[in-house]
Amino acid sequence: MNISEIDLVDNFLVTPKIIPDDRGYFLETFSQRAFQENFGHKLSVAQVNCSLSKRGTIRGMHAVALPGQARYVMCVQGAVTDIALDIRVGSPTFGRHQAVTLSAENRHALYLPEGMAHGFSPLTDEATVVYLCSAPWNPGAEFIINATDPELDLPWPEGHELLLSDKDRAAPSFREARERGLLPGYAACREVYDALAKSEEGAR
Repeated sequence: MNISEIDLVDNFLVTPKIIPDDRGYFLETFSQRAFQENFGHKLSVAQVNCSLSKRGTIRGMHAVALPGQARYVMCVQGAVTDIALDIRVGSPTFGRHQAVTLSAENRHALYLPEGMAHGFSPLTDEATVVYLCSAPWNPGAEFIINATDPELDLPWPEGHELLLSDKDRAAPSFREARERGLLPGYAACREVYDALAKSEEGAR
């Protein structure tokens, strides 16, 4: 399993080792040991989400107020464009996004730490996405940034009618979210990351 940082600080792409044989193949989709070796703490899995989406759907851009929710995202059927957006004010990559392809073929996973916004859209007629979450869903802590904000210009798949929930469609723009004080600060996010590492050290 290879874990490498993408162009957004603290966000990582996980490339598993796929072992084929005449029956098919085997892989580890998640390794607590590899995760801990790379990040200095375990991923506490409080909830596992699974969504089926048809082509044209955009789910995002979703975020959770601090202490936040880390997410480990995989596509187990079909393929999706998965987009991470750095909304952490003061981050070296603040306001930047990166899109990666997650698919049942490449079996890649994307790890987003607390404080990031996230969304995805199918590249196939249907796609099933599974993601491990470090904290349970809390509707009072969730906020959304408009996935079709022209200033963000996110690279969603084209050629199909866009399907968004009413809540996602009515979400504020990135600029509006910042003006409302919804966005987390990078220093506060770093405190969360450091606290996780320290708690792991204390448990040893």
